[in-house]
Amino acid sequence: MATEPDAPPRSRLVLVVEDEESVRMTLRYNLAARGYVVLEAESGTEGLEMARSRNPDLVVLDLMLPGLSGEEVCRRLRAESEVPILMLTARTTESEKVRGLDLGADDYMTKPFGVQEFLARVDAVLRRAQRPAREAPRATLLRAGDVVVDSESRRVTVADQEVRMSPKEFNLLYQLLSSPGRVQTREALLRSVWGPSFRGDSKTVAVHIRWLREKFEAFPTLPFRITTVFGVGYRVDLAPGVHLRR
Repeated sequence: MATEPDAPPRSRLVLVVEDEESVRMTLRYNLAARGYVVLEAESGTEGLEMARSRNPDLVVLDLMLPGLSGEEVCRRLRAESEVPILMLTARTTESEKVRGLDLGADDYMTKPFGVQEFLARVDAVLRRAQRPAREAPRATLLRAGDVVVDSESRRVTVADQEVRMSPKEFNLLYQLLSSPGRVQTREALLRSVWGPSFRGDSKTVAVHIRWLREKFEAFPTLPFRITTVFGVGYRVDLAPGVHLRR
């Protein structure tokens, strides 16, 4: 059964979707002590409905849920909103962690975990979500052939056709395209796009790079490509004859 406390003005709302009562109670107590208003749901279906109706600032989402799985909840939320998602799971394999990030989670914690680390990650995810202006590029336009990246409108177009992107995808593309030919390490990209307080894995960058590539697949004559430099990071290579204009 879901609980819905009335949130005072400007309170940060954290939705905890967790079927284990003991875990849910521990998280609720510590989040409330931190000053957050806590919403609770015991199933994926309840969690999804509450996320849609209450618009929380953060969703703490267990993967192993009855009914609608945490993976499906994450997939649906990410398709319709940019709400930060912190995943919790008992699965410890690297492939499961990558899968969680691949679904669109902002961070990922493996059970059991320490309460202080959990609170630190909650604080960090919310700080990053609060600072879109800090992540915004300085220049207004980047042009490479028929690709235009406009930091003021946050739009990317290819031959006047808009390519829809999340805030992180946009900032990652802008960061790479700003310095064509220069290799940028995963760690540097994490600091510049996700912020120095990000505690997640560098695989987050790889997931977002893949999403960028997929979004540009519809344009076979794209004037640049995102190249993987194995063991180091990524760079943007412009096609012959193409120059970056600002």
